[in-house]
Amino acid sequence: MSGSVDLHVLEGIDLDIRKGEMLAIVGASGVGKSTFLHIIGGLDRPSAGKVWYGDLDVFGLDNDRIARFRNERVGFVFQFHHLLPEFSALENVMMPAFIRRIGREEAAETAAGLLRDVGLGARLHHRPGELSGGEQQRVAVARALVLNPDVVLADEPTGNLDSHTGEAIHELLQDINRQKGITFVIVTHNDKLAIRADRVLRMREGKLTQEN
Repeated sequence: MSGSVDLHVLEGIDLDIRKGEMLAIVGASGVGKSTFLHIIGGLDRPSAGKVWYGDLDVFGLDNDRIARFRNERVGFVFQFHHLLPEFSALENVMMPAFIRRIGREEAAETAAGLLRDVGLGARLHHRPGELSGGEQQRVAVARALVLNPDVVLADEPTGNLDSHTGEAIHELLQDINRQKGITFVIVTHNDKLAIRADRVLRMREGKLTQEN
């Protein structure tokens, strides 16, 4: 009977993320980038260590309050946009607002404004299957912004797109960062796209090193 083995994905990470910055984390697949993003976003609980948002110790909260924290203060954009296929672009963007029990009229107004901001003002009532991959990812970006989060965490947001469309998505994220002052942490294996960030960190074997 074999014994259990402890797998240490992240090790010795001590990082301050500045309000309003765009931070890129680069590295090969399997080095811990996504795990790190999930921990700072409150999706995964670390076996040791702490995550602070200002004076808030995230993992000092119970699970219900962590879920509320995620909904209110963190936006997520993933490689696969996870849109609900039976709902329109507008309705998909409204979903986080429904979870917070924001009224439908207010949620729709905010969502429509964000879709216009990301260049989809003419596609509000199209379902995901009627949108291109890049357009679907723009919907996902708008959804991440609908509750005006403190930080947006993007995990390989262009990994499923062609290079031209991926470049356009990164330009969009950079524009949002500059115009709205929202903090972005972007995980990517694409060094050319990462150089748009204010700061680049490289992850190797669960450790972070400064690139610029």
